[in-house]
Amino acid sequence: MKKQIAEKIIVYTDGGSRGNPGSAALGVVIEGVGKQIKEYAEFLGEMTNNEAEYHAIIFALRKLRQLIGREKLTKTEVEIRSDSELVARQLRGEYKVEEKNLQPLFMKVWNLKFDFPKLIFKEISREENQRADKLVNAVLDKESNKLF
Repeated sequence: MKKQIAEKIIVYTDGGSRGNPGSAALGVVIEGVGKQIKEYAEFLGEMTNNEAEYHAIIFALRKLRQLIGREKLTKTEVEIRSDSELVARQLRGEYKVEEKNLQPLFMKVWNLKFDFPKLIFKEISREENQRADKLVNAVLDKESNKLF
Protein backbone atom coordinates (compact mmCIF):
# COMPACT_ATOMS: atom_id res chain seq x y z
CA MET A 1 0.00 0.00 0.00
CA LYS A 2 1.43 3.36 -1.05
CA LYS A 3 1.55 6.13 1.56
CA GLN A 4 -0.32 9.29 0.65
CA ILE A 5 1.75 12.47 0.64
CA ALA A 6 -0.21 14.85 2.85
CA GLU A 7 2.03 17.87 2.76
CA LYS A 8 4.97 19.39 0.93
CA ILE A 9 7.58 21.47 2.67
CA ILE A 10 10.16 23.52 0.83
CA VAL A 11 13.34 24.45 2.66
CA TYR A 12 15.86 26.99 1.43
CA THR A 13 19.31 26.51 2.96
CA ASP A 14 22.47 28.54 2.70
CA GLY A 15 25.80 28.45 4.39
CA GLY A 16 28.56 30.93 3.91
CA SER A 17 31.95 31.92 5.19
CA ARG A 18 33.94 35.10 4.95
CA GLY A 19 37.29 33.73 4.03
CA ASN A 20 37.60 30.09 3.11
CA PRO A 21 37.94 28.98 5.85
CA GLY A 22 36.64 31.89 7.82
CA SER A 23 33.78 33.08 10.00
CA ALA A 24 30.73 31.09 8.91
CA ALA A 25 26.97 31.11 9.39
CA LEU A 26 23.88 29.31 8.18
CA GLY A 27 20.48 30.49 7.04
CA VAL A 28 17.34 28.35 6.71
CA VAL A 29 13.89 29.31 5.42
CA ILE A 30 11.13 26.72 5.85
CA GLU A 31 7.88 27.09 3.92
CA GLY A 32 4.83 24.94 4.52
CA VAL A 33 4.88 23.99 8.21
CA GLY A 34 1.41 25.00 9.31
CA LYS A 35 1.31 27.29 6.26
CA GLN A 36 3.80 29.60 7.96
CA ILE A 37 7.28 30.64 6.94
CA LYS A 38 9.94 30.01 9.55
CA GLU A 39 13.41 31.53 9.37
CA TYR A 40 16.54 30.55 11.27
CA ALA A 41 20.11 31.82 11.29
CA GLU A 42 23.08 30.77 13.36
CA PHE A 43 26.76 31.61 13.68
CA LEU A 44 28.93 28.53 13.14
CA GLY A 45 32.45 29.66 13.94
CA GLU A 46 35.41 29.07 11.63
CA MET A 47 34.93 26.70 8.70
CA THR A 48 34.85 26.49 4.92
CA ASN A 49 31.92 27.57 2.79
CA ASN A 50 31.10 23.97 1.84
CA GLU A 51 31.12 22.90 5.50
CA ALA A 52 28.69 25.74 6.27
CA GLU A 53 26.42 24.58 3.42
CA TYR A 54 26.28 21.09 4.95
CA HIS A 55 25.65 22.50 8.43
CA ALA A 56 22.68 24.46 7.06
CA ILE A 57 21.12 21.27 5.66
CA ILE A 58 21.78 19.33 8.87
CA PHE A 59 20.22 22.14 10.90
CA ALA A 60 17.17 22.22 8.60
CA LEU A 61 16.56 18.47 8.79
CA ARG A 62 16.89 18.42 12.58
CA LYS A 63 14.62 21.45 12.92
CA LEU A 64 11.97 19.84 10.68
CA ARG A 65 12.08 16.63 12.70
CA GLN A 66 11.58 18.71 15.85
CA LEU A 67 8.76 20.84 14.39
CA ILE A 68 6.81 18.06 12.69
CA GLY A 69 7.75 14.83 14.41
CA ARG A 70 8.88 11.56 12.89
CA GLU A 71 5.42 10.13 12.29
CA LYS A 72 4.14 13.08 10.27
CA LEU A 73 7.37 13.16 8.26
CA THR A 74 6.43 9.79 6.75
CA LYS A 75 3.55 11.58 4.96
CA THR A 76 5.49 14.72 4.08
CA GLU A 77 7.49 15.50 0.97
CA VAL A 78 10.51 17.64 1.84
CA GLU A 79 12.46 19.52 -0.80
CA ILE A 80 15.78 20.99 0.30
CA ARG A 81 16.85 23.79 -2.02
CA SER A 82 20.48 24.90 -1.98
CA ASP A 83 22.56 27.13 -4.20
CA SER A 84 25.56 24.85 -3.65
CA GLU A 85 25.93 22.67 -6.73
CA LEU A 86 28.61 20.60 -5.01
CA VAL A 87 26.58 19.78 -1.89
CA ALA A 88 23.28 19.17 -3.73
CA ARG A 89 24.95 16.82 -6.21
CA GLN A 90 26.88 15.00 -3.49
CA LEU A 91 23.65 14.42 -1.57
CA ARG A 92 21.95 13.12 -4.73
CA GLY A 93 24.86 10.73 -5.29
CA GLU A 94 26.04 12.43 -8.49
CA TYR A 95 29.39 13.61 -7.08
CA LYS A 96 31.79 11.78 -4.78
CA VAL A 97 32.59 13.29 -1.40
CA GLU A 98 36.35 13.52 -1.73
CA GLU A 99 37.11 16.28 0.80
CA LYS A 100 37.88 14.64 4.15
CA ASN A 101 36.30 17.49 6.13
CA LEU A 102 32.96 16.99 4.29
CA GLN A 103 32.71 13.21 4.73
CA PRO A 104 31.45 13.26 8.36
CA LEU A 105 28.93 15.98 7.46
CA PHE A 106 27.71 13.94 4.49
CA MET A 107 27.25 10.97 6.85
CA LYS A 108 25.19 13.09 9.27
CA VAL A 109 22.83 14.05 6.44
CA TRP A 110 22.76 10.44 5.23
CA ASN A 111 21.70 9.23 8.69
CA LEU A 112 19.08 11.98 9.05
CA LYS A 113 17.57 10.98 5.70
CA PHE A 114 16.11 7.83 7.25
CA ASP A 115 13.46 9.99 8.97
CA PHE A 116 12.50 11.56 5.62
CA PRO A 117 11.07 8.95 3.21
CA LYS A 118 10.38 11.59 0.54
CA LEU A 119 13.42 13.87 0.57
CA ILE A 120 14.64 15.74 -2.49
CA PHE A 121 17.82 17.79 -2.81
CA LYS A 122 17.54 20.46 -5.48
CA GLU A 123 20.12 23.00 -6.57
CA ILE A 124 18.82 26.48 -7.29
CA SER A 125 20.33 29.75 -8.41
CA ARG A 126 21.66 32.28 -5.92
CA GLU A 127 18.84 34.62 -6.97
CA GLU A 128 16.26 32.03 -5.89
CA ASN A 129 18.02 31.68 -2.53
CA GLN A 130 18.18 35.34 -1.54
CA ARG A 131 16.19 35.04 1.70
CA ALA A 132 18.47 32.36 3.15
CA ASP A 133 21.54 34.26 1.92
CA LYS A 134 20.36 37.44 3.67
CA LEU A 135 20.04 35.51 6.93
CA VAL A 136 23.63 34.27 6.60
CA ASN A 137 24.96 37.74 5.86
CA ALA A 138 23.02 39.34 8.71
CA VAL A 139 24.64 36.94 11.18
CA LEU A 140 28.11 37.45 9.71
CA ASP A 141 27.65 41.24 9.75
CA LYS A 142 26.60 41.09 13.41
CA GLU A 143 29.60 38.91 14.31
CA SER A 144 32.08 41.13 12.45
CA ASN A 145 30.71 44.20 14.30
CA LYS A 146 31.54 42.51 17.62
CA LEU A 147 35.21 42.74 16.71
CA PHE A 148 35.19 46.55 16.69
